Amino acid sequence: MTVVTWNSMIAGCVENDCIDDATMYFRTMPEQNVGSWNAMISGYVKYGMVEEAERLFDEMPKKNVISYTAMIDGCMKKGEIDKARLLFERMPHKNEVSWTVMISGYVENECFDEAKELFQKMPDKNENVVAMTAMVVGYCKEGRVEEGRILFDGILFKDSVAYNAMISGYAQNGHSKEALKLLVEMLRMSLRPDQSSCASVLSACAALASPVAGRQTHAVVIKHGADSNVSACNALITMYSKCGSIFECELAFELITSPDLISWNTIIAAFAQHGLYKKAVAFLERMVLRGCEPDGITFLSLLSACAHAGLVSQSVSWFDSMMKNYNITPRPEHYACLIDILGRAGQLDKAYNIIQESPFQADLAAWGALLAGCRAHSNVELGQLAGTRVMELGGDSSGPYIMLSNIYAEAGMWGEVTRVRGLMKEHGIRKQPAYSWTEIENKVHYFLGGDISHPRIREIHTTLKQMNLQMKFQEKVLDFTDFYFLDELNCTCK
Repeated sequence: MTVVTWNSMIAGCVENDCIDDATMYFRTMPEQNVGSWNAMISGYVKYGMVEEAERLFDEMPKKNVISYTAMIDGCMKKGEIDKARLLFERMPHKNEVSWTVMISGYVENECFDEAKELFQKMPDKNENVVAMTAMVVGYCKEGRVEEGRILFDGILFKDSVAYNAMISGYAQNGHSKEALKLLVEMLRMSLRPDQSSCASVLSACAALASPVAGRQTHAVVIKHGADSNVSACNALITMYSKCGSIFECELAFELITSPDLISWNTIIAAFAQHGLYKKAVAFLERMVLRGCEPDGITFLSLLSACAHAGLVSQSVSWFDSMMKNYNITPRPEHYACLIDILGRAGQLDKAYNIIQESPFQADLAAWGALLAGCRAHSNVELGQLAGTRVMELGGDSSGPYIMLSNIYAEAGMWGEVTRVRGLMKEHGIRKQPAYSWTEIENKVHYFLGGDISHPRIREIHTTLKQMNLQMKFQEKVLDFTDFYFLDELNCTCK
């Protein structure tokens, strides 16, 4: 056989996950050329055998740009950034692939400043779509989405990878509308979104709580064959859950042939968020029967389901079960969730005892949960303690201050109300405006407290007043004005 034949056999073994056979052929072939060495080095790097690749690279009698580039890629994948840069600097000749591998490696290893510095030095960088795409990813990872978009717009011939990178960057940074717009543009260009960008756009739909956009994106996912991908299906479950479509959420789960741990946790969390405790437990049982072991996230969802359903004894039982039956050590978030459940049920002394007995130093979540329970059940003494601890821990949310102020107001302690308001101003904490939204005729309408800019604001106010009267008549909820602390400047009482 010729060297070319031997090299083809090695390449075939590498391609078909037979790296041991490739090694055997390489060691037994009568004559090796540069292509033989490069095929083996690249194969070792592909399978994460970087040390073997490095040994072979050191033995190699004559190296070329492919040898160096493969070894740089291996070092970057192993996180050996300095070694990769040293190899890059030692290269007698660099091509656009070696520059791109180096830049991409920096981005993947969270070394964006180094990536940017190298990109500025790269010859003909504005003609290299791969390097520019890597930099787009880097800018988005740094949260510098606008700069990433400028670079993206500068790519003359954008491919699917470039679009996918920008869409994912938008979604990961909370720019949901822009992610959807870019997907539409991509489809108009007859480019194919990959599984990652489909998952990103579904996350964007979830953030917008837009079921119409979500269903349209679901259609795109099916059209491009991503509905068989576990990550995309997991994103579908999350999207339908956040849009309130729990039936479609369950259907999306049933599409998955082999659900992974994330799939099970996502569907159980969806049921928990919608207060479907029995469903959450049923899927936990299915999960265990399928041989998938639950983890701490699974039990956090179960505790959340108990919280929504007001099931105190069951929550304590699950908390004990995760330790005794599944050997899972509770994390601070599990303790905080249990404290929240007990607090909602008015068992404030038990909740406080858990804070004292927990092996962890109680954090903002734990004290905040206790404070919320004290607010709901008008416990001034514990509320004052919890509120003080939250403030000491440096929480920058206005919520705890408002809850503590309302506890004092209900007790008629107006001097303390004034003191808490003063602390808010002293620490520069302002009540963040909350907004809600609804989707009508494929358009999402946002409502911000105190905003009167909507063109149909009078109709909205009239409808709200009618709804308020109907709810008061049916004794379903409190009057909308039944609050003590309305905003930073106005305080009222019953």
